[in-house]
Amino acid sequence: MPRPKSPVRLDWVDPAVCSLDYRLKIIGRLPFSRHLAHEAIIEINRLFEDRDVAAEQAIYFEGDPGEHLYLVAMGKVKLMRHAAGHEVLLDILRGGDYFGNLRIFAGQNYTETAMAQTDSCILQISTENFEKILNRHPDVLLKVLQAVGQRLEESQEIIKQLSVYTVEQRIAAALIRLAGKLGEEKGQTVLIQLPFSRQDLAGMTGATIETVSRVMSRFSSEGLVSTGRKWVVINDLAQLKEIVKEAAVN
Repeated sequence: MPRPKSPVRLDWVDPAVCSLDYRLKIIGRLPFSRHLAHEAIIEINRLFEDRDVAAEQAIYFEGDPGEHLYLVAMGKVKLMRHAAGHEVLLDILRGGDYFGNLRIFAGQNYTETAMAQTDSCILQISTENFEKILNRHPDVLLKVLQAVGQRLEESQEIIKQLSVYTVEQRIAAALIRLAGKLGEEKGQTVLIQLPFSRQDLAGMTGATIETVSRVMSRFSSEGLVSTGRKWVVINDLAQLKEIVKEAAVN
């Protein structure tokens, strides 16, 4: 069988480039700051520090004190948590996504481990500096709590799937999440372009690498997906959704 042709673009952006214009752009798109005036975004940007993180380097560990809120400027970050004896990959974040926690939100510790999946530029803001934002813009607090609550619900749903879904359903659900978050539509297909291994997919689904390889091979032979080095193309998103839907029926 001929090796599938890679659909991956060869243009790469230096992950260490965090220009001022780009910083203002992604900070202004945060769910708790998008309602603020441009002058306020400029003011908030001064409270963020930038930090270059090498691939596979931890940003924080599960259980560490929640002292910073983070924002991915460039690169990709994966969030992981220990659950049911497994290291579960909760999410893969890209430019513009936020993560972390702050002491002012019930004094919580980080509920997951954050690790750079690629070389990344991260923006971080401390509890003290975030309190300055709240003092000047009190309405931000409610929006932050809503955003953090939504992220927690998403994490709990993923953990729930580990005990309810079959392995095929878990893998299909993981591919659907990745397509929605990181996918790029290519006609009737969706391209997911990132350094993503069978080990990562096993971590998202609580399965072994061997089981993931078997299921992905079957999905490929049935025409649902095509795979290559650092990319996955979903050819039939509707059928993957049908596989997941069976979990609600059974």
